[in-house]
Amino acid sequence: MFRNYLRTAFRLFIRHKAFTAINVLGLSIGISASLIIFLIAHYEFSYDNFVPNSDRVYRVVMDAKFNGDEGHSAAVPAPLSQALQQEVSGLELVVPVMQFQGDATAKVSIQREGAAEPLILKKQAGIIFTNSPYFSMLPFQWLTGSPATALKNPFTVVLTESRARQYFPTEDLPDILGKEIKYQDDFTATVSGIVQDLNKTTSFEAVEFISFATIAQTHLQDNFMMQVWNDWMAYSQVYVKLAPNNKAVNVENQLVALLKKYNKDANKDKANTMRFQLQPLSDLHFNKDYSGFNQRVVPKSVLYGLFAVAGFLLLLACINFINLTTANAARRAKEIGIRKAMGSSRKQLIMQFLGETFVLTLLATIVSFCLAPALLKLFADFIPAGLQAQSLRQPAIFLFLFLLTVLVSFLSGLYPAFVLSGYQPIKVLKAQSFVSGNEIKQVWIRKALTVSQFAIAQIFVVATLIMSKQINYSLHTELGFNKEGIITFFLPRDTVTTHRQQLLNEINAIPAIELASTGFLAPIEEGPAFTNISYAPKPEIKDPVQIRWGDPNYIQVYKIKLLAGRNIQASDSIKEFLINATYAKLLGFKNPEEAIGKQLSYNDKKLPIVGVMQDFHEQSMRTSITPLVLAGNNGDVFHVRLKPNLSGTANWQQAISAIQKAYHQIYPDEDFEYRFVDEMVAHFYQTEQRTARLLSWATGLSVLISCLGLLGLVMYTINTRTKEIGIRKILGASVNSIAAMLSQDFLKLVILANILAWPLVWYGMHRWLQDFVYRIEISWGVFVLAGVAALLIALLTISFQAIKAAVANPVDALRNE
Repeated sequence: MFRNYLRTAFRLFIRHKAFTAINVLGLSIGISASLIIFLIAHYEFSYDNFVPNSDRVYRVVMDAKFNGDEGHSAAVPAPLSQALQQEVSGLELVVPVMQFQGDATAKVSIQREGAAEPLILKKQAGIIFTNSPYFSMLPFQWLTGSPATALKNPFTVVLTESRARQYFPTEDLPDILGKEIKYQDDFTATVSGIVQDLNKTTSFEAVEFISFATIAQTHLQDNFMMQVWNDWMAYSQVYVKLAPNNKAVNVENQLVALLKKYNKDANKDKANTMRFQLQPLSDLHFNKDYSGFNQRVVPKSVLYGLFAVAGFLLLLACINFINLTTANAARRAKEIGIRKAMGSSRKQLIMQFLGETFVLTLLATIVSFCLAPALLKLFADFIPAGLQAQSLRQPAIFLFLFLLTVLVSFLSGLYPAFVLSGYQPIKVLKAQSFVSGNEIKQVWIRKALTVSQFAIAQIFVVATLIMSKQINYSLHTELGFNKEGIITFFLPRDTVTTHRQQLLNEINAIPAIELASTGFLAPIEEGPAFTNISYAPKPEIKDPVQIRWGDPNYIQVYKIKLLAGRNIQASDSIKEFLINATYAKLLGFKNPEEAIGKQLSYNDKKLPIVGVMQDFHEQSMRTSITPLVLAGNNGDVFHVRLKPNLSGTANWQQAISAIQKAYHQIYPDEDFEYRFVDEMVAHFYQTEQRTARLLSWATGLSVLISCLGLLGLVMYTINTRTKEIGIRKILGASVNSIAAMLSQDFLKLVILANILAWPLVWYGMHRWLQDFVYRIEISWGVFVLAGVAALLIALLTISFQAIKAAVANPVDALRNE
């Protein structure tokens, strides 16, 4: 019996090749999207699942308000870890994690046996300062050394196996113990242990572990601000593991008292507050508010959005199948009538039709699985680096595909199976089945499903347009400074003043350079830099303020306008300030001129305000412009404006090569790395840009699936109205009138789909735009554009088949019985 069912199914597929191809293609698109998204989600949700007792592991984070603006930080004051160990109860482990300043890399020197010169690695990543409990929190396997004592003493270091092989490729692992590694030309550490690489999907990516006790024995004690409670660095984090049966709220209550004890100004009023929280380990990879330095974070909302995209595409494919199968019911009516007359039960017919659907879905699944490696490469920008084509070999993937095949077969085939199996054999054989109320009901169901298809596609189209407009606005709106054609780069850590000035002079002398400046951060940076400044009228205004500094050319490089006063003067130390207009208003000045000459308290010094700058965006469009000062001081960051790339002049790459040459003449052993400021701005919206690109793909696929379904229905409709078209032509109907008649019913459905989709997508995108303080207005033009585009695409889909039917010879149509 099953063999007969399969033979019947394959005969049916071959006989109706066009409808089979449409169904397989539609289902393949939906299943492929679901497979790729499942791979991504499976990878992302596997982060840190291997950690034992992970429900008791937390990271200490901070929530704060500065002048009413909320902020969140994964970094905490450096002395917190010691205070936690000594003054907070209910903790099984306290694990500090600190990194080198700057870009969290270090210069490493290793003297190998038999080598004349040491191995020098200038920018080694993955190095942290931590303690022995780190290896109790994470399940490292020790290859050599003692986990209890390896990091107990200062100037010791534990390596992973991969890092040990990199440093000492010819040594056996036990022989590496006792080897010395020099860091930043500052201190030397002895290898005290080697552990196996985790090789897990994890947020803990360090591969080199220096004993935390080393900090107190070096100048890092001051650099890391180990005694400072009212300031912190992005490189300072603390993890804790609660004792069994203890609750996070108990520890958080103790942290409130701890902060009150060591930082009395932390909660001075409602607009300026600070509080430590415990962030669960399971939240680390998904919470964007507490993204650590260089930590990869994927909000769960993004993953849920991917699930929604996959669900919609699958739904569209299922709708296609239902529509085409029920529309083609007439072709199988006599077969069903004869089967029932010969004794087939309705249950047997339902199983047969579900089986046919399963075979078709299985074929689509096989196609999707074969396409998956190519799709992984095509969507490489959206896929995590650790997710490779080998992931397709996991048992979970095959289980997912099997369950998905069963689910899609059930959803797609259930309704058509009940419809087809419900025909009465007497009416079918008398050709009365298709004038009944059931057929009229099926037509309305098909129309409703078609409307649903195009409504979903229209939601994707409008959402993509609005998101693209907001990203374009964020990237190209006036920021308050000029970002085009400016590069920044750091000098080496040990730069002396004469070298800095020498390089500055040489760069300014390059013909393709418009102007160069030294200073600190660019006007807009991903991480805010706050300092404590107060103004002392009555009452005193003492709020954290963002700070930048640079030489007098700084504001000229970025073309920041002065609203009042003068520019800062050249200085090797901070002696005066420019303030932005927002800070001037906060200080109570109605006009910028009133602020000139007033004194600000900074590091126990009274320093004058010499000018007021126009406001500029120092963060993304999601946040408001905050109070900011620009101090006159040289720094180790160069800001270089390149001349416009006009024809006949040296291009920017040649200018950058000239800068690199001048740099290497002074620092021959250092790498030259630079960034364009406009690329730094674009990086703020990297997630949105990727989401927009993904939505664009989803939009294209949803429109394709919808058009495939529409094409199938048009073909069916034309086949069922062949004689009507022939009669109309004989009676004098024109090609245009027949084509219009065949098209208008479907175009009405597309218009209805637009009307239904617009309120839903408006509400969703309005909610999304609330994340941006500075945002676009949703205009009616976007909906009109999307609606017109949908009508044109539908018209193109319909018109070819409609015109083909309209120009056909009516004699051929009337000859067929």
